[in-house]
Amino acid sequence: MRTNGQLVDRAVEGFNRRVVALRSSRRWGAAVRRHLTVVTYTGRRSGRTFSIPVGYRRTGDTVVIGVRIPGKKNWWRNFTGEGGPITVELDGGDRTGHAIAREDPKAGVTVTVRLEP
Repeated sequence: MRTNGQLVDRAVEGFNRRVVALRSSRRWGAAVRRHLTVVTYTGRRSGRTFSIPVGYRRTGDTVVIGVRIPGKKNWWRNFTGEGGPITVELDGGDRTGHAIAREDPKAGVTVTVRLEP
């Protein structure tokens, strides 16, 4: 029997797969890619590689990711303190960078990525 947590995890995985598929869509892809990207990172404790879709804003070589409902998500915690390496899909390819997560009691959690040249 599955627990509620397992059911939620499966639902999130299914949603994420659909979002990633939308980014490749001929009809909707360009519009979706302006607001959603896929980040890939290695978990600090597990050493596993993860790829997830996220909403973002970009200005030059800086990408800002606002983490919605941060208490329910763990991925951003990999970038607290000194931060860490991350890969972001942009402009039809992968860009590497360094991400740092910041918590603000009023604004929530923001992950800022400085892209490498």
